[in-house]
Amino acid sequence: MQLSGASAVVVGLARSGVAAAAFLAGRGAHVTASDVKPREALTPEALALESQGVRLETGGHRLETLLAASLVVVSPGVPWDLPELTQARDRGVEVIAELELACRHLMGEVVAVTGTKGKSTTTAAVGAMLRAAGRDVRVAGNIGRPAILCVEGSDARTVFALEVSSFQLEGVHSLHPRVAIFLNLSDDHLDRHGSFEAYAAAKARVFLNQTADDWAVVNADDRRVLDLARQGRAKLLRFGNAARAAEEAAFFHEGSAQLRHLGQEETLFSRAALRLPGPHLADDLLAAAAAARLMGAPLDAVQRAVEGFEGAEHVLEFVAEIDGVRYFDDSKATNVAAACKSLEAFDRPVIAIMGGRFKGGDLARLAQVASGRAKLVLAIGEAQALLVEALSPVVTVTACDSLASAVARAREAARPGDVALLAPACASFDMFEDYAQRGQAFKHEVRRLAERRIPAAGER
Repeated sequence: MQLSGASAVVVGLARSGVAAAAFLAGRGAHVTASDVKPREALTPEALALESQGVRLETGGHRLETLLAASLVVVSPGVPWDLPELTQARDRGVEVIAELELACRHLMGEVVAVTGTKGKSTTTAAVGAMLRAAGRDVRVAGNIGRPAILCVEGSDARTVFALEVSSFQLEGVHSLHPRVAIFLNLSDDHLDRHGSFEAYAAAKARVFLNQTADDWAVVNADDRRVLDLARQGRAKLLRFGNAARAAEEAAFFHEGSAQLRHLGQEETLFSRAALRLPGPHLADDLLAAAAAARLMGAPLDAVQRAVEGFEGAEHVLEFVAEIDGVRYFDDSKATNVAAACKSLEAFDRPVIAIMGGRFKGGDLARLAQVASGRAKLVLAIGEAQALLVEALSPVVTVTACDSLASAVARAREAARPGDVALLAPACASFDMFEDYAQRGQAFKHEVRRLAERRIPAAGER
């Protein structure tokens, strides 16, 4: 649609909403930005939109404003079935996601990455591999940078490596990945989608516009992912242990990542070259390498990128070692499955900080993994009581009133050789703006510990 002169409303003023409002205003639209927060709770970036001619509405979303618009753009954190949005759609107003707005304006090709866990690592790795190949690659989406910020200056040679969440995919119609990567599927966001089936259907929209000329890189070890991919039209390249017999496949064999494609087999990288903790991250790089090769990245570029790849921020990110205790930020482990993988990444005692806003999932599975791996769980946020009930039969669980107090308690309990790990298994929205703010707060507290040099328990 023609944006100049159009009446547009942006719903939700977190990072993506602010970017969308600025983009629309820059294209000549008459923009109103709406948020449930009061004005005094908005970020400086949101308030700065007024200087660009954006009108701010705070304290709730007004139906009359939405009905007067020709276009409504929804931030990922805003429920798609919000009553005001449902009524606007019923009245014929076009309601789309921020990602859809970007897809309508970007140039070039797209690699889209989805799944319950591993998206950020895989997306960042694809970007690193294509960048090593000399491509103009822009990494964005749920990884932290709104896709709409990457539109300007793109052309037919640009590649967009996009991490796409179920929240974003709900409102997308134009996304057409040259390569779509679907990593895995387990319970997540059940508080928003209402059922696992609805969550899976949202994820499967990544395949919606693919054709027989495109590729779907899918986890052969996850039957539900394979079933969803087979409903699409793209060619399948399977990865994982169960992919070994497939004609188009990526898998590990004798310590090396192998790719079988168009009748040829090659070594993508040596597993020993990886600098990341946790075997699940090796699978993420395997999928990323296969996708990069499908996008034309030379083999040596893939290998160089793997050797230099240190992971994505807030994904098992090493923060510091203080007196023999290693601190890791896995703030992006916002669901039970991801937190389990985080715990499984270490072969030493773990003090785990968990909690936040619970989104659903199998806490019995989390208890099973925590047993024998975690020496202490520090519970924060709204999910404290749930975590105490689920985990206390197998591990000591201590409630903390803030993330700062949890970090301090971890320091007091830690002994040299331990790992102190932020692996929340929950969303951040009860205490923080998003997972990134939570991760930054954790890293800030760890660095304060390093400056204060509090002795570890083993030194007293």
